[in-house]
Amino acid sequence: MAAPLVSDALWAIVEPLIPPEPPKPKGGRPRLDDRAALTGILFVLRTGIPWELLPMEMGCGSGMTCWRRLHEWQQAGVWERLHRVLLDRLGYANAINWDRAAVDSASVPAKRGARRPAQTRRIAASRVPSATSSSMPTASRSP
Repeated sequence: MAAPLVSDALWAIVEPLIPPEPPKPKGGRPRLDDRAALTGILFVLRTGIPWELLPMEMGCGSGMTCWRRLHEWQQAGVWERLHRVLLDRLGYANAINWDRAAVDSASVPAKRGARRPAQTRRIAASRVPSATSSSMPTASRSP
């Protein structure tokens, strides 16, 4: 049998970050287990299959259920907190390869009010021949 997508070690990290189930004042169907929903989410993201083709035999509920849980957890900030927790663990273990790290404005916002760099001075004006006009005489068809 294949190894589970959500191991016990991973679940121990993720479970405390997941918000509690919202109350159901009108009752309703029992909620799919969070670990099963996470398994379905990881399966879809790993394989690239459409949500609606998530196999029911996996016990992860429907693809729409997993998609809704993904969205709910995104709104609750679960993925951002999980990212920070995993980075902290890797940092403490000295297991981050900083040679392969990339930082851009999407992950590290620019400070407001930062001084702008000075404009680069022009070295000298240089005339470059135009690609659309030429100083050569134009050819004519008439003799």
